[in-house]
Amino acid sequence: MSISFKDIKNLEKNKKARDSQGLFITEGIKLCREAPPELLEAVFATEDFANANPDFFHSLPPGIQVVKDIRADRFAGLSDTKSPQGILTVLRRPAFDKEQILSKKNPLVLLLENIQDPGNAGTILRTAEAAGVDAVFLTEGAVDLYNPKTIRSTMGSIYRVPHFYVQDAGRLLDEFSERGIRSYAAHLRGEARYTDLDYIGGVAFLIGNESRGLSDALSARADVLMRIPMSGRVESLNAAMAAGILMYEARRQRCSEES
Repeated sequence: MSISFKDIKNLEKNKKARDSQGLFITEGIKLCREAPPELLEAVFATEDFANANPDFFHSLPPGIQVVKDIRADRFAGLSDTKSPQGILTVLRRPAFDKEQILSKKNPLVLLLENIQDPGNAGTILRTAEAAGVDAVFLTEGAVDLYNPKTIRSTMGSIYRVPHFYVQDAGRLLDEFSERGIRSYAAHLRGEARYTDLDYIGGVAFLIGNESRGLSDALSARADVLMRIPMSGRVESLNAAMAAGILMYEARRQRCSEES
């Protein structure tokens, strides 16, 4: 399949196009270099970029579409960034095995309910990779991880952190319970301090919407409601910050257990 400039703009702007075609766009040298070769469909670059980075093109897998003579002004019209680096890729979405992940011994996962901000979602995915999280689940009302802004925020973690959208978060919690994975909800009504709990076994952290937090329905299904102590007049933390604190506490405990 030959991908046109019009296709690129459609994939950048239109979630329905990304969903129906199973494709997405990345921009910039880092995301393009780290793209899994088996997912690559096409590479588009300016003539200036191609001349300055010939080795990049030598490493591309055979059979993909490569266009490397685009004028800088024309490329700027394709780009979703203010200062394009002159390189973008079109990729197929990665496929991950949910059963393999949940069958692991003591998995550590996140469930994000209706997270809306692309920067938050991307930062959570990036932090999840750094903290050794096994998978990130998102409710269907959450932001599109393949939104270009989210992709940039992941800094490449979109390729490596297993992620899944779920239609029924309650059913997923049932599945967690059946597999011995305890669910911990960060909640303003939580009585237990997050540092007083044990995250050595199978763990799912539940993180809610940026403005509304977790829904009452999902909070009621959690095994534990916990809180992150805060000083001053702050009522809640940024969703990505809260998720990062919890992930790294789990990592700290698990590393201590192994040593």
